[in-house]
Amino acid sequence: MAWFEREFIAVPEDRKNQLVYKWPDVNIRRYSRAIVNADEIALFVKSGQVVAAMGPGRHRIDADELPVLGALVDTLTGNNFYRAELYFVSTREFPGIKFGGRLADIADPVSEQVVTLRVFGEFALSVRDPAELVTTLAGTTDLSVPATVESWSSDLLLKSMKIAVTQGISRGDWPVLGLSGQLEPIEAAVVRQTNLTLYEYGLRIPRLGNFDITLAPEDAERIKRLAKDVTYIRLAGDFQRYAAGELALGAGQGFAHGHGGGDGFLGAALGLNAIQQQAPSNPWQRQAIPAAAQSVPADAQPACAGCGTGNPTDARFCMNCGDPLAPRPRHCTECGADLTAAAKFCGSCGTAAS
Repeated sequence: MAWFEREFIAVPEDRKNQLVYKWPDVNIRRYSRAIVNADEIALFVKSGQVVAAMGPGRHRIDADELPVLGALVDTLTGNNFYRAELYFVSTREFPGIKFGGRLADIADPVSEQVVTLRVFGEFALSVRDPAELVTTLAGTTDLSVPATVESWSSDLLLKSMKIAVTQGISRGDWPVLGLSGQLEPIEAAVVRQTNLTLYEYGLRIPRLGNFDITLAPEDAERIKRLAKDVTYIRLAGDFQRYAAGELALGAGQGFAHGHGGGDGFLGAALGLNAIQQQAPSNPWQRQAIPAAAQSVPADAQPACAGCGTGNPTDARFCMNCGDPLAPRPRHCTECGADLTAAAKFCGSCGTAAS
């Protein structure tokens, strides 16, 4: 029977990086040698049920070694073949699987704007139960195509992320702006939600790789512009002043770029007019009064002895009744001592009187 042992069954080298490999022939020669790698498990499937399994190592396909294969003998071939599907399932983790797409349109609670969220990243996939994976997906998914299971898992992950992120933002747990700072709790919630769905298929996602949740470009620009406007309105005091300033600024930029036509001049005029309406009717008046009051203190204005009217500092007669005003007291500029009206020198320090 040496010629029976010339056939070897194993995963080809170019298929070792896929999750499931199906042996192409359902008629498996008796006494064939099956080579199962250290990170694989081989399953014999008959009528949708796993009837035998082979762990890592070299195996001779024979009922003497695997008694359950007796039920798979094809009597039409003189008991020389076993008729069954043979699957090689990898038990290692497959990282770096791509996923991504649009998540949802959601209202930002802070800005009250409706924005579109997107996600792009990677995840790792592994087999939790090889038998459950093969029996569940064999009839509905073409397991011979390597990308089929990965693409299907990617779609489930994206669906779970839509649910988790939408619920988290709606509850106020995660802000729309700054989602990058919440990637750890988001990953935990999404992996938990996805694995609940994958459990019945014998698969699991151990972790997510590098991923990021972003706004659509036009929404990101709109939110940034809104945040800037809110800040400037707060600094300006109200929206009308801010709008007038923006109108004048826009017109000024138009003039600076050589587009100062009628529309630009009109915009500048409207902006300046709006600013003037917000300003006091006579802004200089409020500054002139305190300035005048501070320049001439009340005690420095000579009062008339007859009528009590205050007069300018250099007045010699009362401007109300005409009576002569008493001369102002003189003081030494050096030591401050009192001087008489006719004194030429200070009697305390000798400094010449001014």
